[in-house]
Amino acid sequence: MALEVVTFGCRLNIVESEALRLQAQAAGLKDAAIVNSCAVTAEATRQARQAVRRLKREKPDRPVIVTGCAAQIEPARFAAMPETDRILGNDEKLNPASWAALARSNSLGSADAAAADKLDVGDIMARTTLRAPATGRFTGHTRGFVQVQNGCDHRCTFCVIPFGRGHSRSLPADDVVAQCRRLVEAGAREVVLTGVDLTSYGRDLPNQPSLGALAQAIFRALPELPRLRLSSIDAVEVDDRLRDLLATEARLMPHLHLSLQAGDDLILKRMKRRHSRADAVRFCAEIRALRPDIVFGADLIAGFPTEDEAMFTGSLGLVEECGLSFVHVFPYSARPDTPAARMPQLPAGVVAERAARLRLAAGAAHERHLAERVGRPLSVLTERGNTGRAEDFTLVRFISDIAAGQIVRTTSHTADGKALLAA
Repeated sequence: MALEVVTFGCRLNIVESEALRLQAQAAGLKDAAIVNSCAVTAEATRQARQAVRRLKREKPDRPVIVTGCAAQIEPARFAAMPETDRILGNDEKLNPASWAALARSNSLGSADAAAADKLDVGDIMARTTLRAPATGRFTGHTRGFVQVQNGCDHRCTFCVIPFGRGHSRSLPADDVVAQCRRLVEAGAREVVLTGVDLTSYGRDLPNQPSLGALAQAIFRALPELPRLRLSSIDAVEVDDRLRDLLATEARLMPHLHLSLQAGDDLILKRMKRRHSRADAVRFCAEIRALRPDIVFGADLIAGFPTEDEAMFTGSLGLVEECGLSFVHVFPYSARPDTPAARMPQLPAGVVAERAARLRLAAGAAHERHLAERVGRPLSVLTERGNTGRAEDFTLVRFISDIAAGQIVRTTSHTADGKALLAA
């Protein structure tokens, strides 16, 4: 009779899944399956629909509730599926009243419910404040997550996420600090700040505090917090205070994941990105000069419409020129009603082949990153399964049993291609 929550997509969705799980349980919703969907690619949406069918097939009498970005953007499509029982929008999923109403509902799980009766999806664009309930520390995790921002005011030509998340909205700094304090008191040794467009933090708040100002407030209020980490950021939006903290604050982890997307200026322009290739390379060099132990990850898209071989080579070369150690490769996927979907598309085989080549380059870069760290001292926050993360986010596997939730000093003497191995 337990809730089952299936999550797709970004770290923010993972945070929200924990929040909605707690709200559903508090409301008394018991035997139900919840799919928190993603819409960043067509494949992500397909996987969510596939999960819905599987969940209903496994337990036909159990209600299946679908939420997340794909449900927000294409609610009618999910409501038309006979396997779904309720569709919740991205704002509604974080409202305790939504789960209380579902727990009281006599129609939930009714096989003959009309598609329109399944919908509880509001206008996400009308939201002007951030609904960001505290999740607490995830069960079995030694890191805590705080959603400090949601939504996006940019309109990259390939992206539908603003239509699933709404306008950029920020959590006031006092509320962020309070959530961080609760996590530390619960035993979290590291706090991760998350958001859709994290570096736009604060522009909708009085006095427009920056992400750097927020991080500084957290450090001042919580001297006992050992580690603070940032999720994906946009390099062009990094403020001077954040740069200063990267240079001077050892508790700010030396790992930045950048939303780069491409390494060719014309493709970046057609994506409606706000940086050039030179901007990306220069940013990495400047931050590395400030913080020599910094490690960069990045998102890169292969096979964007109109991309030719020379343009793709620019993205391929970015792995080396920026010194990227962690690369998420996305084969371009046309999303509904986006400008890029109306551009001349590349053959699917070309997109797949370029994504494969980019993954090979990314894999080689990660192996070099691991090799460079063999024999060096490491500070590792241990997690479940005898694993942990070094300060620069490198995965470390311990050969012997080790308790989760410790920050340990160790040295790796070998690597297995995916992680460092330590005694």
